[in-house]
Amino acid sequence: MSIETTPHAPLPDELDSPRAKLVYLSLATTGGATLDELQVGLDLPKITLYTIIRTLRERGLVNQEGESLTLAA
Repeated sequence: MSIETTPHAPLPDELDSPRAKLVYLSLATTGGATLDELQVGLDLPKITLYTIIRTLRERGLVNQEGESLTLAA
């Protein structure tokens, strides 16, 4: 049995928080998600996710269009 993996870019240096890294990696591996999907998939409270997403958006790492969150190109 072989496990197929896809290469990902390294984590941005400005990500200090383990939770921010977790959210970033989740968006990188899924290609995007909604806040509700992140909450269920990562088992994090929404209030925590709001703070992390705001920080990631302010740093230009995440785009938000409606409810959809994706990594910035």
